[in-house]
Amino acid sequence: MVALGGVRMTEQHIVVVDDDPQIRRMLQRYLEQEGFRVSAAEGGEEMWRALGDGADLVILDLVLPGEDGFTLARELQARTDIPFMLVTGKGDVVDRVAGLEAGADDYITKPFHLREVLARVRLVLRRAHGREDQQPDSDSADRLAFDGWQLDLGARELFSPAGERVVLTTGEFNLLAALARNQNRPMSRDQLMDALRGREWTAYDRSIDTQVGRLRRKLEDDASDPKLIKTVRGVGYVLSTHTDRQR
Repeated sequence: MVALGGVRMTEQHIVVVDDDPQIRRMLQRYLEQEGFRVSAAEGGEEMWRALGDGADLVILDLVLPGEDGFTLARELQARTDIPFMLVTGKGDVVDRVAGLEAGADDYITKPFHLREVLARVRLVLRRAHGREDQQPDSDSADRLAFDGWQLDLGARELFSPAGERVVLTTGEFNLLAALARNQNRPMSRDQLMDALRGREWTAYDRSIDTQVGRLRRKLEDDASDPKLIKTVRGVGYVLSTHTDRQR
């Protein structure tokens, strides 16, 4: 699992946050049958307690009493590197986009089928942890350097020119890695969506644009006038800089 401090352990732990006890029990029972350790939480206070021992994934309902799901999503993104999925109402496009802007790695719409939930859970976990498991030796992992920034593909970490670690969500890291591997070569939204989520996107799914916006705020001196991640009209985006591959 990924702990709040970034410590990785072996058992996969999922925290389900929903104020509906029937949904909590249903997801907990089903995911436990599939071999996961599952903690159920009614709201934010119980969620943070469950995360005290670390977690691999949070499944977070947007509609919660008190501290709502959007607030918790922003706190998760700011305070941890734990991937999280949002549960939204059917057809709530605005909520889905806002959730992705808050850093969500994927979303599930109600009513949902449990097999779809399992497929999306496994996909997010593969994206978040699979590449680490495939690294034969962390000392030989590639690093990509550009404009003073260091992107460690093995450790999945980004360091600023000042040497400070910059926290990225799973989606942000995957997007930046795809752009860095293809520096000065424009990539379409289709290509970036493959790198980011590995699924077909629709005209209503603007997650690439929102992910780029968040990356710009973290990397650019002025996100409104980007020098690194540039928009290529009619195509997509490009990392407009020279990238050095290091060992």
